Amino acid sequence: MSAVDVREAITQAHTREWARVVAALTRRFGDLDIAEEAAAEAFATAVERWPADGVPPNPGAWLTTTASRKAIDRIRREDKRDDKQKEAQMLYDDEPPEPLGAIEDERLRLIFICCHPALAMETRVALTLRMVGGLTVPEIARAFLVQETAMGQRITRAKAKIKAARIPYRVPSAEDLPGRVSGVLSVLFLVFNEGYLATGPDTDPVRPDLTGEAIRLTRLIRALMPQDGEVAGLLALMLLTEARRAARVSASGELVALAEQDRGAWDAALVAEGHRLVRERLATKVAPGRYQILAAINAVHTSARDVRDTDWSQVVALYDQLVRLDRSPIVALNRAVAVAELDGPQVALSAVDRLEGTLAGYHAYHATRADLLRRLGRGQQARAAYDKAIELAGNTAETAYLKRRRDQLG
Repeated sequence: MSAVDVREAITQAHTREWARVVAALTRRFGDLDIAEEAAAEAFATAVERWPADGVPPNPGAWLTTTASRKAIDRIRREDKRDDKQKEAQMLYDDEPPEPLGAIEDERLRLIFICCHPALAMETRVALTLRMVGGLTVPEIARAFLVQETAMGQRITRAKAKIKAARIPYRVPSAEDLPGRVSGVLSVLFLVFNEGYLATGPDTDPVRPDLTGEAIRLTRLIRALMPQDGEVAGLLALMLLTEARRAARVSASGELVALAEQDRGAWDAALVAEGHRLVRERLATKVAPGRYQILAAINAVHTSARDVRDTDWSQVVALYDQLVRLDRSPIVALNRAVAVAELDGPQVALSAVDRLEGTLAGYHAYHATRADLLRRLGRGQQARAAYDKAIELAGNTAETAYLKRRRDQLG
């Protein structure tokens, strides 16, 4: 096996096994900090040894075993644990495992730790991206637009708080799940978004490992709570978005806007499943929540054979419904994009300009303004807006798209 093949095997192992290794170590040792550091050391050891020894037949088992040994070595070095009996139990693992509870999946149990309500929402997302998604601290810092040292401190404090509060490594009981699941859905949605449009300039523009894991975990929650409309809505939203992945980035690495995508390249099976979930929720006649409305908007887009067939009046009506539930300026911005197709770019621009105070640091705000100004023939202002969007955008494919649109202005 060549050195390139070994590097690729290590990359794939990190994508597939990071969350499993961290989850397994968290369950065994009861400490997120030990689990993360030992997992990182195991992957570093793989980088050193696999080129010489070869890739093991079961990389996940090799990594978990190596990480466990690293964790044991750290515990021994610390020499701070008075309860030697407990340490021996961790070292030899003779006791039968605790019942898994409502969700028999280590990674989902790990998410419920990272998403504990004792933590602030931004901290939950950051911790989940690190522990479950395997993103580096610099990648997460870029996603949050904060300094790397500040993000590292935030994650460290979160792990310390979980340890000090003795938050258990388990999923809430079935009767407690509804009260906890909304926070988990919010985090999964943000993890999916990081994969759908990665924010780091040094990462792939799309992270299918993150989108795939978010979908997998949402499916597990859906199986547990089949009657929950927002779980179904989030799953539908993810599926309808993921269905377009193959058409979203060109061969040259440039983002392809929805209007320009080859709809024949969309995943028909995912589209059909997403549409089915949306129809099922509509049939219940229960007032939809945020994720269900977002899924319905995506269903309208993916139902059109051509962008010219899009029912924009329905899209705007759905956004009107969403605005009543979520007064986020980003929702208002997305609504304005739909309004431009229905009522024209001038009406939409007036709505977008009212958002400047809250979205001045958001690249999509400037990209939207640039497109509307371009359509209105105001080239100089459009160029300035594109320049600002390019300055703020972190995704490489999106930056390439914005530069091309700007340069087309002449």
